[in-house]
Amino acid sequence: MSKGFRQSQAGLHTWSGLLLGWILFLVFMTGTIAFWREGLNRWMRPELARVEQPMRVLAGAQRFLQGKAPDAKSWFITMPSDAAPGAQLFWVPQPKEGERPRRGGRRENQALIGADGEPAVARATRGGDFFYRFHFDLHYVPVIWARWLVGFATMMMLVAILSGIVTHKKIFRDFFTLRRHRGQRSWLDGHNATAVLALPFHLMITYTGLVTLMALLMPWAVVANYSDEAKLFDALFPHSETIERTHRAAPLVDLTTVVRDAERRLGGSSGFVEIANPGDAAARVSVNRAPSTLLNTRTPKVTYDGVTGAAIWQSPAPGGASATAGVMIGLHAGRFADTALRWIYFLCGVAGTLMVASGLVLWTVKRREKLPDPDRPHFGFRLIEKLNVAVLAGFPLGIASMLWANRLLPTGMAARAEWEVHTLFIAWAAALLLVLARKPASSWIVLLGITGGLLILLPIYNMFWTDRGVFASLSANDWLPIGVDLTLLVLGAASIATAQRVARYRPERRRSRDDRRVAAARLGKLAPAE
Repeated sequence: MSKGFRQSQAGLHTWSGLLLGWILFLVFMTGTIAFWREGLNRWMRPELARVEQPMRVLAGAQRFLQGKAPDAKSWFITMPSDAAPGAQLFWVPQPKEGERPRRGGRRENQALIGADGEPAVARATRGGDFFYRFHFDLHYVPVIWARWLVGFATMMMLVAILSGIVTHKKIFRDFFTLRRHRGQRSWLDGHNATAVLALPFHLMITYTGLVTLMALLMPWAVVANYSDEAKLFDALFPHSETIERTHRAAPLVDLTTVVRDAERRLGGSSGFVEIANPGDAAARVSVNRAPSTLLNTRTPKVTYDGVTGAAIWQSPAPGGASATAGVMIGLHAGRFADTALRWIYFLCGVAGTLMVASGLVLWTVKRREKLPDPDRPHFGFRLIEKLNVAVLAGFPLGIASMLWANRLLPTGMAARAEWEVHTLFIAWAAALLLVLARKPASSWIVLLGITGGLLILLPIYNMFWTDRGVFASLSANDWLPIGVDLTLLVLGAASIATAQRVARYRPERRRSRDDRRVAAARLGKLAPAE
């Protein structure tokens, strides 16, 4: 391989990683957190107990919906699990004449059924769902623009990974090399190690991330083959024939009986139940298999007559293209993973986040050494260096602040879930102001130290002021809250340790160009005459 080609790839690697590096850092960090989406949904509602009898919760959901929305157009029930806070319900009222259909749900059309089968009284929160949505929809940004931006950043990430493999001819040897206290060399070693450590994961998660957005980024195949969006939907997500409401009242079948039969037919636990025309002779009950039981996210389903309980339709085997897309999305989301594999996903995601962060820091370290006077850099360099600190240390501070807002905001507060999210961005903005007012080195120390302290104090708060502290969870043999608290402790300790390393670091003073010229002139005067 020619040296010129490798050097060209080095430039491509540098700029493809830098141009959208901050977006990639946010996407990688929130996507990594989203691997524990369901667990965070429950951790952020400490009032809720672990679900031990899913069918009891389902029966309570049916009872609630029959009393709350007996004449609704449809009901939707997310089946509970031991990692979920309960059964999430949503219903669509019968459309009124002249009213335009609304996209998305209304809060008054949603409810949560707890482990006891009764409507749960718990704090409003976006929970882990916020991190899941943020990592491809961002926030405060129109969804279509956010997905284009994330899609372009993901393509740059794939280019950076592939060009990085080409550039580093000794990449695997460098993985086993970590030189400490060596400035730029140490950052490069850390960047190489985190990149090679989970290289197959980085390639997989980046490529499959593009697959999840393929209809947006490359819509030509869809446009060429489907002029009607409804036909495309039917091809990708087959379903039984829709039957209009008859307006003849009929009791709805017991949903627990239907779901048990569906789980037997589908070969795995159920994840989602949809009831069309409840309370009518034309009622239909559809049960989907849980995505956590299959690699393919496009899970099969069975449809039943809502009055007799007889199975009337089962989804056909998916085609090759549909199955491939479903498997790619399943690999990316990791919903199929058990606890051990989910930890591997999470740790590889942490490595990816550190890889992006170290690459951004390495860029500033290398560029500083090339400046005419590294001790007095120009405005553009100083701005990028400060923004690096604001993103890499400020965003984690925002996340820690959001978790504290989840614990401290009044439970009856209006728009409480939204204010949890607002707290993240308020803290992030405060971090930016601090970074702009201070030197980068001291900003790293302050932001990382505060973030570490906030994360470590959270489990202590949980222990004394919630019902899900470590001792209460141990007595209930409930390991999910314990796992979250221990993870927060480890991340907090790592943040404080990093702040201490930055505080102790004393860089070697490098001579400016003027210094080198003076030294060269002096050397010339002292050189012996020939």
